Amino acid sequence: MINQIVDHMIQIVLEGGTMSLQIMQNSKPTLKPDSSVLTKADIAISRHIRKNLQPYLKTKKHILIDEEDKKSSDYYDQKYLETIPYIWVADPIDGTRSFANRMPFYGVSLGLLKDLKPWLGVIYFPALDELFYCNGKQSFFVKGANSSRPKKIRIKSTDQKITAQSVFFGSDGFFKNFNWDFSLCQMMIPSCAVLDLCFPAIGRGAGAFFNAHIWDFAGSWPIFQSAGLQLRNLSTGKEIDRVETSLFQGKGDKTWRLADFYILSSRRNFSIIRGAISKRV
Repeated sequence: MINQIVDHMIQIVLEGGTMSLQIMQNSKPTLKPDSSVLTKADIAISRHIRKNLQPYLKTKKHILIDEEDKKSSDYYDQKYLETIPYIWVADPIDGTRSFANRMPFYGVSLGLLKDLKPWLGVIYFPALDELFYCNGKQSFFVKGANSSRPKKIRIKSTDQKITAQSVFFGSDGFFKNFNWDFSLCQMMIPSCAVLDLCFPAIGRGAGAFFNAHIWDFAGSWPIFQSAGLQLRNLSTGKEIDRVETSLFQGKGDKTWRLADFYILSSRRNFSIIRGAISKRV
């Protein structure tokens, strides 16, 4: 049963990725009230995901939190969420600004939480033709995922030693609030949350600085956990291990946006990375 669900998720995400490539040259980008970018692909893939999840969503055991669905804020109620065994979380296009500018760093993300904890997740980078997924027990990285000869590699636990060669992924707006000690390693800002969270799981980076919405990390959550990485609160060091509404801002467009800043890293590297971050005065 689980394998069937995972296969269905992969099919949905791969099809969504193909749609994005077809739309990319004529994506008709616009700006949302919060100045984030919206394109034809976001809307089309959102509809595609919802349509394909209908067999699950028509039951009372499943709900869908989708970045492009304004009704997603209606689910911001911890008591209600405690009664829902399965929560689907979708980001039709993560890294929309990159996509709108016809750049390759964007992904299609679909996650499934079970009892408010990460369980299954699929992330596809269409322009790179790379797929990451977790089947609930193990996670895999697939090169040429939509080709005739895909190459699948199991993701193993990683604890990358940070050197001058290492890369740490920063989030949009990082330098508005913080300074980074470049003597530790270089920082890159791809402006794509799922890239920030998935790439370190296969050694493409030592970690990431994170402050975004639930749909920006739900799909990659079980994947980076498979690699021995965690999201920890910058200030307290506490790991996010389940969905709690108290973690999020709970207001308007920021209902499902994390209220605090987080670091993705191995347990050993957390204090090293945190030491390289200081608040701007």
